Amino acid sequence: MIMTTETVRQLDRKRFEALLAQDADALAELCHPELMLTHTDGAPENYESYLRKIRESAWVFQRIDHPVHRISLVGDTAVVLGEMDADFTVGGAVKHLSNITLAVWVREDGKWRMLAFHPTPKQ
Repeated sequence: MIMTTETVRQLDRKRFEALLAQDADALAELCHPELMLTHTDGAPENYESYLRKIRESAWVFQRIDHPVHRISLVGDTAVVLGEMDADFTVGGAVKHLSNITLAVWVREDGKWRMLAFHPTPKQ
């Protein structure tokens, strides 16, 4: 697959759609096995823990808005700068996120997968 900025937008959109649908199988295909993900509070996740929590419904998202501000393509790497505004439930409590996000996608063996995701609270 040739990576274009539109392809990156589609992949990012698919990831957020899978998160809303709690579709761990789709996320497993979209995320790299070496996934490094942090939460707004700094708590880390890896591929296995992230997918396990999705399967266990640790977070149930009711809404996610994810505008993309900039995509940089360099070789087999794509970096996506955007936002994540979301409403979700965790442990029975309703929460709201308002973050700036950075996602890193890499191509390996001809397949593009998200390697890293980091949200930072908006100021």
